[in-house]
Amino acid sequence: MKLVYRNLVRNGPGHVKLLPEEEDDLWHCYNLIVPGDTVEAYTVRYYPVVDVIYSFWFSNCDLLISSSCALLVVLPKLEEELGKVLRDVASGARESERVKLKLAIVVESVDYDKEGAVLRARGKNITENEHVKLGQYHTMELEAKRQFTLTKDMWDWVALDTIQQACDPAASADLAVILMQEGLAHLFLIGRSITVTKARIETSIPRKHGPAIAGYESALKKFFEHVLQALIKLDFEVIQCVVIASPGFTKDQFRDYAYLEAARRDERKIIENKSRIVLAHAPSGYKHSLKEVLDSPSVMTLIKDTKAAQEVQALKDFYNMLTNDSARACYGPKHVEIANERLAIQTLLITDNLFRNSDIATRQNYVRLVQSVKKFGGTVHIFSTMHVSGEQLAQLTGIAAILRFPLPDLEDIEM
Repeated sequence: MKLVYRNLVRNGPGHVKLLPEEEDDLWHCYNLIVPGDTVEAYTVRYYPVVDVIYSFWFSNCDLLISSSCALLVVLPKLEEELGKVLRDVASGARESERVKLKLAIVVESVDYDKEGAVLRARGKNITENEHVKLGQYHTMELEAKRQFTLTKDMWDWVALDTIQQACDPAASADLAVILMQEGLAHLFLIGRSITVTKARIETSIPRKHGPAIAGYESALKKFFEHVLQALIKLDFEVIQCVVIASPGFTKDQFRDYAYLEAARRDERKIIENKSRIVLAHAPSGYKHSLKEVLDSPSVMTLIKDTKAAQEVQALKDFYNMLTNDSARACYGPKHVEIANERLAIQTLLITDNLFRNSDIATRQNYVRLVQSVKKFGGTVHIFSTMHVSGEQLAQLTGIAAILRFPLPDLEDIEM
């Protein structure tokens, strides 16, 4: 993310101009933009061709009425425009008219499409424009490489921290995981705030017996080659560790194939980064196996400095505490708030979606809670709901805490 311009007051109003440079940046923008904010950007509005014809006709009505001579100018022009539109419609080349314009909307809802890498902000227009009336609803699509201006009445700690993380080059994805089984592989990039499915490879592989054995070997080699090409495309200047995980020996077979082919082709990316490639067990090649891979002690040792690993460990510590000493673990907004009032929180675990609450007062309560825990020496982990660990915490109300000392009476308080 590039910070183009900034004019704001901490815990006060202001605006920033941001340029999302990659998909991960859009997730940061999703965390930044909340209902009540103002977003200004260039956008595209589509109009049915019939509206375009009406617009052209009525825009020339005054001229037609005021001067009969104008008929000689306007009618041929209208006929030419109408003929061109009807020809496009008949051929299927055009069903609507695209108009590019600059709008500012007061946001009422925000939606992030991870697969399409598009952020949609919907709200009422507050700018004078011939195409969109004041107060009319418009959905603005924000994409990578398109800058926009964000205005807030209150730039709190969470919003400023989100910008700092997004604009820090070191915040890019530093962990890659390949989950695979015979015929299926997923390549995930795990960053500070989001897990991106970078590639999905699926190949039909025949059974390994009888006359089909030759076909099996050929299909498996083809499958490994596709996975190898995805691995080669990784940016090893950013990626610190690549974990290859599978059930059985598929991971070992692929690693041997990759090393052999890298040596034969003199593929320096693989040869020079062998030390960053590690193997782990996974029950399958699907995404739900990601948590088990990251929980593996051997993997945790290698990726301990990444944000994803720190969150996984914190969540694991919470569940261990909940099982072995339940009086020193709590979850739910009410229980966590009481624990904070008693200065009992050692580690706070909270999901980022709680800071996107449409109610400003509720949102500010969570901001104050985080600041309070930090002020009194506690550790705070803000989990992304786009990570497996964040999804797991979200199922547990989205907020939990490990306590410095037992609070057994919390169990008697209704959540």
